[in-house]
Amino acid sequence: MGLLSGMMGHASEVSIEKVTKEFQPILLESEHIEKAYKLIRDMLVFTNKRLILVNKQGLTGSKTDYQSIPYSSIKMFSKESAGIADLDAELKIWLTGESEPTIKQDFRKGDNINEAYRVLSRHVLK
Repeated sequence: MGLLSGMMGHASEVSIEKVTKEFQPILLESEHIEKAYKLIRDMLVFTNKRLILVNKQGLTGSKTDYQSIPYSSIKMFSKESAGIADLDAELKIWLTGESEPTIKQDFRKGDNINEAYRVLSRHVLK
């Protein structure tokens, strides 16, 4: 499901242990990864402090852009659950000062978008 769903534009959950090793150089001492989702080479990483968007660029993916979004900058978020005939669920995130969602990510019906939604709820709705 991982590669196929990535090619179709869907996020797939990634092992926290694997991602923690990769992200260790940029995580704060008191920061830990709660959930991570991969889309081909790009990622959404939810920590206990922020949301990190990873954009791997170029043919080899050797150039990587890490965008940190503090949870305090998120003004609204929504999830559209997969219906009976729909195989996708969508997560949308609006940042302060934006009228349209800044982040839109599709999830396959089998991937648990509710877990990502709960992480956002826990940190944004403090």
